[in-house]
Amino acid sequence: MLLVAITYVMLVAAIIWGGNRWASAHATEQALRLAQSSAAGRASLLISELQKYRLMPIVLGEYPDVHTTLASPGGATAARLNDKLEQIARMIGSSALYLLDRNGRTIAASNAHLPTSFIGQNYAFRPYFTVSREKGTAEFFGLGTVSAQPGLYFARAVSDARHSGVIVVKFGFDTVERAWASATEPAFVTDADGVVLITNRPAWRFHTTRSLRPGRLAEMRNTRQFGSAVLSPLRIGPEAAELMALESDEPAHYARANVAVPVAGWTLTALEPIRPIRSAYLATARLATIAATVFLALPLFLWLRARERADLAAVTRVELKEQVALRTEELERTQMHFREAREGLAHANRLGSIGQITAAIAHEINQPVSAIRSFSENAGELLRQGDCERALANLGTISELTARIGAITMELRSYARRGSGELRRTPLEAAIDGALLFTGHKLRHAGIVLERDGNTAVEVLADPLRLEQILVNLLHNALEAFEEERPARLLLSVAECGEMVELVLHDTGTGIAAEVADTLFTPFTTSKPAGLGLGLGIARDIAREFGGELEVIEARPPWRTAFRLRLMRA
Repeated sequence: MLLVAITYVMLVAAIIWGGNRWASAHATEQALRLAQSSAAGRASLLISELQKYRLMPIVLGEYPDVHTTLASPGGATAARLNDKLEQIARMIGSSALYLLDRNGRTIAASNAHLPTSFIGQNYAFRPYFTVSREKGTAEFFGLGTVSAQPGLYFARAVSDARHSGVIVVKFGFDTVERAWASATEPAFVTDADGVVLITNRPAWRFHTTRSLRPGRLAEMRNTRQFGSAVLSPLRIGPEAAELMALESDEPAHYARANVAVPVAGWTLTALEPIRPIRSAYLATARLATIAATVFLALPLFLWLRARERADLAAVTRVELKEQVALRTEELERTQMHFREAREGLAHANRLGSIGQITAAIAHEINQPVSAIRSFSENAGELLRQGDCERALANLGTISELTARIGAITMELRSYARRGSGELRRTPLEAAIDGALLFTGHKLRHAGIVLERDGNTAVEVLADPLRLEQILVNLLHNALEAFEEERPARLLLSVAECGEMVELVLHDTGTGIAAEVADTLFTPFTTSKPAGLGLGLGIARDIAREFGGELEVIEARPPWRTAFRLRLMRA
């Protein structure tokens, strides 16, 4: 009996030991999977932001005013460049955009009109200046010497035969850190030296995951990379790490996942606490232990405990599903924000056209208003003469003219309103007539008659307001391309090609300049002195959202330019 009791106790002890080992191993594995998923999601958001800002120095380096300002700092060109940089910085949400000459002195900046202007500041001591001068490009993280705000500086050398300089774009991480702040699990990005740059734990920023060499620390002080930060180390270990948080004296165990970030030496780290997951697995292990110890004596008790264990497993599955659903919802919200930003840019482009359209609307309204005045005076005179029949006819004409004014103003309000983004059956002829309402006055003033060819009554799949925006943009571009000495003609032809409808706008204008022909739809590409170069790019994006395409095709004489808009047949 004693031997049986000893065997029984040893068996129970073995079951308990095995359950603990199983719970610890599976909890660590589960926490590591969650950490890897968290790291991948956060890295995706960060990388998308980096790619957007990394392209800006390349685009700005092609801007003609940059080279003109390098050759002759100051003056009207520099002022125009300051305004352009300020406008672009506001549009993309950049902390700062500025141009340095060959000696590192700032000669143009997006904050030129602010008290904290960079104009005249010398940044030759910054590594991004020296490295980009040597290698062409550079990326450098540091605190702003004026704003004291952290950011990643993207620098690119620009030069021609006689002059050279460096264009710099600063990317702050406010958007990324705000997106991370909603999560309770720690996450941070470190550079090649182990310094924490970005994190959802503000107390960890500018601490290190390892000790720095004195020489490297002195170099950071010389470049003022981290200002006066102490750069003291965090107590953190490798993969399954024990972390002593700064705001607590109690160590916590975390699973750790690292993802490389496409910046030299940068690593994104996500931590997932092991204790809550281990507690769930330990609960399951204890249930198995109790069931094993009482199996022979209490079969009914075993059945009840088995059901409890199944319920706990179901709760665990529900919690995991809720976490997956929550992260899926976060991704959908991010995608919705991107769509709203793109629609907002298109809406801004429509509003930017209102100033040009106002003159046409005023002219369209002025004629019926003048007619209303004449008909009302005549009606009064006819009433005094007792000619009621002709007076009533005049009043009917006045009613028709007021309806015309109402249609014009309603069309203007509809054009300025954001598009719904929903595709529906849209008569192509109605969209053309709506676009001509905004451009008709300029066409008539220039002596141009828009010729139509083909079945314009066909229906297409589109958002009517945004389809009008494409057509208004194309008609405005065509009007601005006419020269006085050339005969001005416009032809709008429509052809049905299978499931698609092709609308081609031909004009006899000046044609497309060779220097912008290959980059016509690229943002900021324009031959107009006051233009941003966004209209055609937005128009093509809208066409692609409709499932179609906007492109330039070869024009045959007498036509000089031809734009083809392809849309899906309704």
